[in-house]
Amino acid sequence: MSFSQRLERAARLVEAQLARILDIAATEGVPSRLVTALRHATLGGGKRLRPFLVLESASLFRVPPEAALPTAAAVECMHCYSLVHDDLPAMDNDDLRRGQPTVHKAFDEWTAILVGDALQAVAFSQLAGPQAYGDAATRSELVHGLALAAGLGGLVGGQYLDLEADKLGLPAQPTAADVERLQAMKTGALIRFACEAGAILGRADAAGRQALAQYGTLLGSAFQIADDLLDVEGEAAVMGKAAQKDLRKATLVSVLGVEEAKLRLARLEAEAIEALRPFGDDAEVLRDAVRFVVQRRA
Repeated sequence: MSFSQRLERAARLVEAQLARILDIAATEGVPSRLVTALRHATLGGGKRLRPFLVLESASLFRVPPEAALPTAAAVECMHCYSLVHDDLPAMDNDDLRRGQPTVHKAFDEWTAILVGDALQAVAFSQLAGPQAYGDAATRSELVHGLALAAGLGGLVGGQYLDLEADKLGLPAQPTAADVERLQAMKTGALIRFACEAGAILGRADAAGRQALAQYGTLLGSAFQIADDLLDVEGEAAVMGKAAQKDLRKATLVSVLGVEEAKLRLARLEAEAIEALRPFGDDAEVLRDAVRFVVQRRA
């Protein structure tokens, strides 16, 4: 199976899992308009890269896709929550996401806030519920890991730094180190967890877990630089979201310039691939994921 086929398979599996979750919610008295808004936020779009990384990293330790699927769905729910809240008028105030109106545009602001809140809860229920894989210790470790990736040192903290830089102009002249810190929290933490989650599910030894964590860290950095380059050079119709919307923000592209950012991206690509050396040929799909991230156009 080719890389694109495996990515598409992961997307189908996660899409079906998310649809099942929302179908169950619809039968349990959840307000129908809220369920519709949740479907709008989670279904029918996105590359599903983060859950793909969960499934593929778990496969290194012979964990079957169906066993890793609740964790993959949890990661995607957390990612979708972050997008819904990121798009809010008080934050980035975006109108387009994945080629369709953002949740606050399609519905309203208060619904979008509650959709994000609900997706966080769903994420943790997927990790801790009876459908989750592994013993109590494994589930606890996954819950703790996702909480760290989503919390003060991850998504929330990174989003705060991003908004602080955008709305308050702090720091006045951000350095590359400032931007790297922000991006490692806002984008990198969840990607790192997606990779490390496979090692947790597979009860990997310390060396294997560290290798995947390092891979995830490097991949997250590469993803963000590639995303920033797309924002400068990409087309909105291809990306499914507004282009050049981050020009007002501090990014490595704005701090270093396009050519230096591309050189750094190439270095990260090589380092991420090298981090997978301990897994040999078994990690070829994850190596392809690095190339996909670096070369993507949407």
